[in-house]
Parts: sequence; structure tokens; C-alpha cells
Amino acid sequence: MGIKRGSTLAAVAAVVALTATACGGGGGSEAGSAKPAGAAAQAAGAGADSAYGSDYGSGAGAGSGYGSAGDTGAGSGPAGQLAVAETDKAGPVITDSAGLTLYRFDKDTAEPPKSNCDGDCAKAWPPVPAGAGAASGIDPKLLGEVARGDGTKQLTVAGWPAYRYAKDTKAGDVNGQGVGGTWFALAPDGKKAAKPAAGGGGGAPASPEPKPEGAQPAQAGLSVATNPKLGEHVVDGNGMTVYRFKPDSAWPMVSKCTGDCLAKWPVVPPVDKAGVKGVTLKNFSVLDRPDGRKQQSIDCWPVYTFAGDKKPGDANGQGVGGQWYAVSPEGKLITAS
Repeated sequence: MGIKRGSTLAAVAAVVALTATACGGGGGSEAGSAKPAGAAAQAAGAGADSAYGSDYGSGAGAGSGYGSAGDTGAGSGPAGQLAVAETDKAGPVITDSAGLTLYRFDKDTAEPPKSNCDGDCAKAWPPVPAGAGAASGIDPKLLGEVARGDGTKQLTVAGWPAYRYAKDTKAGDVNGQGVGGTWFALAPDGKKAAKPAAGGGGGAPASPEPKPEGAQPAQAGLSVATNPKLGEHVVDGNGMTVYRFKPDSAWPMVSKCTGDCLAKWPVVPPVDKAGVKGVTLKNFSVLDRPDGRKQQSIDCWPVYTFAGDKKPGDANGQGVGGQWYAVSPEGKLITAS
């Protein structure tokens, strides 16, 4: 009897550790959700990773090495879909889909884009491969690429080549901020990230930098769009479709999308309620994920975007694996399409 009780308590503790918000008002699943036409056929024969999308990559996530035998920090793999994270040290910074901070180097140039970090420098500051997508808070027009000396393509933000830092070992680390007076985290507009003057620390920008011609500020918040197949559905500040993952739960609020899954299904970062239009604010709460990132929820359900959506209006994630679906303005799964 004692063993059974101990096991139960351990299970409860494990669940509590996965969620920082006791978000109620619904169970861990929704009764009556129907799969859209073709979803059953899509799910049939799919492997364990099919729910993530077939092209999320193979082992190229945040844990990938960048060349040195003892390195355990930032990887050299694709960034997936970029996001914005708030940090105590540098204010808002750009992160990859694993939550690792991206940086820029003062000795590089943005006009024209050129990287001057190679050899040992590139081991300490692994270049971020081109091809990342922008999530809410980052203007997609700021993203580009530059050819490096070895022929590979590197991601640029507002013209500045982007890097990770070897000593950042987990989501939320900003250990590279101000290193050598030349390395700074990338702010959402491509400038050097810097905490407001009153906060101190972190290495502020030496001088204001002009925004590239044609760049526009990213939208904020969540709103509602209409799609011929989906009807009214939630989109992020850049007009990208927002999704839910059926294995997640609302009570307790838990995200089951981790690791490689996040490279294909980036979390929607916390959103100011003032920037929300047409979406229910009932249980509009934030999930503190075990990886250190914060994720917005709608009616207690964690929400995501899809790296396979390339432009506003795309809904390529709808029905993937029979587990990913767009979200109605009330926070429900949209399973009919």
C-alpha cells in the first residue's frame, strides 16, 4: 500500500513540475473533436515523429556539436522558426526554435552583409544557417542570407550575420552579451539588444543604427483571420496561422511538444492582452515551460505556429499527423476543413 501511495505522489509531482500555471476550465482533451477529411489516411502508416511534420530535420537541433570535442553548448544546425524572448540581461532578444539566443558581431558588416568570423571564431560563435522563419515579433522582411567564405549560407537579420554562442547551453542563456565589446544579442529589429538604461549591464549599442529601407515594424498580438476551408481562425502578429497540439492538456496545462517538435512547431510567445483582437481572453494565460521558455495559451491550451507556413494565409499545418489543428477564436480545435 505504501509503495502505491508513493508512486501516486511521484506522478503528481512530475505533472506539477511540467506546468507553472494551475489552469482549469476544461479537461486534458476535448470530447467530440472530429478529424478532417483525409486526416485518418494521413495518420495511417505515420511513424512516431509524423505529428511533428516530416521535414523538421534529423538530429540538427540545439544539441548538435559545432566541431570541438568538448563543446556542449550552441549547435550549428538550422534555427527553425525564430522567436522573441524577454531576458533580464539584454531585454528582448531573438532566439532559435530551441530558445538559444542569436548574436551579431561588430566586426561584420550589414551593408553589404559580410561575416568576418571564421576559423576558431566560428567554433566559439557557430554561424546560424540560412533558411529560418520569423515568428511573432520579428518582421520577416528583415531576414536574409549571406554566402560565407566556405560557400555555406548564413542567416542575416537586418543585414547582420547571425550566430549562436558556445557557452549558451540552455534556453534563456545570454552569456555572449557584450563579450569583447563586440558581440551582442540580436534585438527583434536586428539592432544590438540592450536592456533599458535603468537596468544597466549587457553592453548597450554604441550608436543608433538605421533600419534597412523598406523594413516595417512587426505586428503584435493575436487576431482573427478567415480562410475558405477553416473559417475564422486565430493568427499571430504576422498573420501566421496559430495551432494546437491534441496531446497537450489544459488541466493541468502541459505542452507535449518538446525537442525536435519545437523546430517545426515554434511556441507562440506571451502576448499583451491589449494587442489581442477578436480572440477570447478567458484563461488567456502563460505557460512556463520546463525548457525555460514562456508560451502563450488560449483558454489554457498552449498554442504554436508552423514552420511549414511561409506566408500569411498559409495553413499547411492543418491536420498534420491527425494531431495539429488551427484554433478558433474561442480556443477550440478546428477539425473540419
